[in-house]
Amino acid sequence: MCCAKLRLHPSAQQSPDNGTTKLMRIRIKQTVERVPGGMMIVPLIAGAILNTFFPHSAEYFGSFTGALFTGALPILAVFFVCTGSTVSLQSLPQVLRRGGALMATKILLGIGAGILVGRLIGVQPIHSGWLAGLSTLAVVAAINDTNGGLYMALMGQYRKPEDGASYSLMALESGPFFTMVTLGVVGLSSFPWQTLVGAILPLAIGMVLGNLDPDLRHLLSSAIPVLIPFFAFALGASLNLKVVWAAGLVGVALGVTVTLVSGMFLFLVDRLIGGTGTAGIAASTTAGNAAAVPMLVAAADHQYAAAAGQATVLVGCSVIVTAFLTPLLTSWWAFRTREGSARHMAPSPAKATD
Repeated sequence: MCCAKLRLHPSAQQSPDNGTTKLMRIRIKQTVERVPGGMMIVPLIAGAILNTFFPHSAEYFGSFTGALFTGALPILAVFFVCTGSTVSLQSLPQVLRRGGALMATKILLGIGAGILVGRLIGVQPIHSGWLAGLSTLAVVAAINDTNGGLYMALMGQYRKPEDGASYSLMALESGPFFTMVTLGVVGLSSFPWQTLVGAILPLAIGMVLGNLDPDLRHLLSSAIPVLIPFFAFALGASLNLKVVWAAGLVGVALGVTVTLVSGMFLFLVDRLIGGTGTAGIAASTTAGNAAAVPMLVAAADHQYAAAAGQATVLVGCSVIVTAFLTPLLTSWWAFRTREGSARHMAPSPAKATD
């Protein structure tokens, strides 16, 4: 009786000590995460590349493969349920002062930017010139949502756990709700109350479920990083790289403006409520999931359909720029405050010689 031999894949290797087979591993996740906001930005770019060079892929394959290209909204609905589950009601009183102040500042900045830009250009994007593609929707979406992962990482690095915990409240910024409210407040849109409730309902359902059952909170919160690349890819599959190229410099300028302008106001507010200003600077970012907001707003109000595609690109650029610039400014200021504290604590030369 013949015995069939198992043929190993060329990439497989045998361990010399125990003879077990080891497959070659490629550290895809680690490589992607080296890019700021990589789990959002890299799939977004991949989707945009496919849509640019193979624009009819979704229709060609159809079925589940096609759904990967077009299913951003259902995935985002699940994502916001999972995000809401991380907001602990028990921690709200402790973090309300710090997190509430920073969140309110970002919302007010979004309203202020909406009033200023809205009066200058209105609802539609700029169609020509150096600022082509810029829209009120892009500016408000880039300001309203903070990069929570980066914020908590910076607060952990500089040993400020009470500031890092404040993001449990700032997570309420996630999603299109505050952007819709902002656009309504400045008079650029009128959303039915059902639409506003529908925008925040998945987040509220997640909050209820997460606070009723800690095990369910753990389950839902662990799904957040899994969902990000999938809805990012679907969002990218609605973009064209020709638009990305045209909007690149404007996106960089938007990111720099978000960091510097919002960082200045957040810094002042943080100092006023007793902080060093470090937490305020660390919050001057654009969250990766903010790139999904323009499409969600356009789905609720079709007058933003013309601005949504370019706004998604601009907000994506702002995510990358703020992810680079904000840590540098935060580190610089944290070093200055530590140096100042050390100088203040050190004995004067006269006392040292006594």
